[in-house]
Amino acid sequence: MLTTIANSDEGVSLIRELLDRRLIACGTVLPGARSIYRWEGKIADEVEAMLFLKTRSGCVEGLRRAFAELHPYKVPELLAIPVTGGLERYLGWINSETSLTIA
Repeated sequence: MLTTIANSDEGVSLIRELLDRRLIACGTVLPGARSIYRWEGKIADEVEAMLFLKTRSGCVEGLRRAFAELHPYKVPELLAIPVTGGLERYLGWINSETSLTIA
């Protein structure tokens, strides 16, 4: 999953909460992303942090619900990026660290 957030500190807080809920196995914070977009009729140019959230497809609905509660943006970005392969041990670790119980 991919999302953006205002800064690294907010990103770390969001990732820790998602880990506690077992919705993700890992989150990576990439600070210093620059987002240029149209918002409410104007062009915005903002520095944000990009987050990569490692999870499985069965947790997407739980992430959607958690974002409605936890993400500070009015319209948060949450994009599912399908994984078509990878190291079996890594994919197994993601499965073992996430829960299919919808939070």
